[in-house]
Amino acid sequence: MTEARVIPLRGAQKTAQTTPTVPFQDRGGAERLAPVRVVRRPVPTRPEVTPEPDQRPDQPARDLEERLTEAVEFLRRRAGGDYHVDEFGFDREFTDHIVMPLLRPLYEHWFRVETIGMDNVPGTGGALVVANHSGTLPMDALMTTVALRDHHPAGRHLRMLGAELLFRTPMLGSLSRKAGHTLACNPDAERLLTSGELVGVWPEGFKGVGKPFKDRYKLQRFGRGGFASAAMRTGVPIVPCSIVGAEEIYPLIGDLKPLARLFGLPYFPITPTFPLLGPLGVVPLPSKWYIEFGEPIRTDKYSTADAEDPMLVFNVVDQVRETIQHTLYRLLSQRRNAFTG
Repeated sequence: MTEARVIPLRGAQKTAQTTPTVPFQDRGGAERLAPVRVVRRPVPTRPEVTPEPDQRPDQPARDLEERLTEAVEFLRRRAGGDYHVDEFGFDREFTDHIVMPLLRPLYEHWFRVETIGMDNVPGTGGALVVANHSGTLPMDALMTTVALRDHHPAGRHLRMLGAELLFRTPMLGSLSRKAGHTLACNPDAERLLTSGELVGVWPEGFKGVGKPFKDRYKLQRFGRGGFASAAMRTGVPIVPCSIVGAEEIYPLIGDLKPLARLFGLPYFPITPTFPLLGPLGVVPLPSKWYIEFGEPIRTDKYSTADAEDPMLVFNVVDQVRETIQHTLYRLLSQRRNAFTG
């Protein structure tokens, strides 16, 4: 019998990747294909990726441990009297560790405050922030302090000028002193400004914070211009500040004057939730806030004698007031909803 041959198909091409099959004969003379050798190549392994510090599984535990350590150190220093208080009673450490953490949830999650023009606030030296006042309770002043402390590049403390009623109120008076605030009077304001502090004032006073809801965002009289004369004497810039959102937290629809006189208050508010809902009525409505800091108004061109001129002082007051009012109207025109922004 003639030997059988393997005839390759036409067009078949050999490649470098295929292994040719070679026929061989077994002992019985039958022809079989040679076994194909399988080459196993090593599978490349992925390099281990070290997680970033904030992605480590134990990061929350580390953060908690750091916070506990800071709290223990804070308590140790307080117990040992190892802290500084300035001539006005301002305790920076107390403000940063106690006051600010209490206010931040309201600022970040309840009112969802957005700031505009923060670069208009000087990073160093004295300056006077002048803002509109509203909201039945002075939440706008507190939120402004958080904005400047947490979002200003220099993390500045705002030293507010408050009404006498605030400092006569038990507990609130001493707490306000510790937080760096003082009585709204020219001598204290000028001392703070001269020492390079950032000072805040709400010149509408109780007429602004206690105005009816129907008059919302309409500025009231800016006092007698004491803030302007203080800025002119010290030569510091005035930063107009416009706050939108505070008017809606406690819409004032009435005022029980007999109760206000009984308790020695400038007004006794009636809102849609207070006193109808009792203690729950004290919870502010979650309006959306915007705080805009305008371009500084220079006062270093005035002399000390100019600060005594009623007409010059009035011109500065009017300029600040008009700037804030126009900014409020602009922000309101851009806002679609009081609670969603």
